[in-house]
Amino acid sequence: MIQEFIFSGKSLEELKTLDIKEFAKLLPSRQRRSLARGIKPEQKKLLQKLKISQKPVKTHLRNTIILPEMVGKNILIYNGKEFVPIRIEADMLGHYVGEFVLTRKSVKHSAPGIGATKSSAAVSVR
Repeated sequence: MIQEFIFSGKSLEELKTLDIKEFAKLLPSRQRRSLARGIKPEQKKLLQKLKISQKPVKTHLRNTIILPEMVGKNILIYNGKEFVPIRIEADMLGHYVGEFVLTRKSVKHSAPGIGATKSSAAVSVR
């Protein structure tokens, strides 16, 4: 049984009919205040590209808030080194795009590096 998506008591179809100011009223305060200041020209350009393009759109704009019209689109988000592909789902509404692409990798230690002390070089290499 497929459960219908509900965001603050509204379905996805109802959210797509709302304008940005009405959608902002349903968001937490940080996102609401950000949208109250207006959408920046770079973000408007990104939204236009998403409407037109069928292919994934590359962007560096990690501070863009995910809006209902972006649901179902593919975006390539820059993490500082490469573009990471993300498919925008309904559950992501109201979050920032950058939240879904990590900028730091987890540290994986393997062997002592250059400049290590003599005692750390004595570790067995198995």
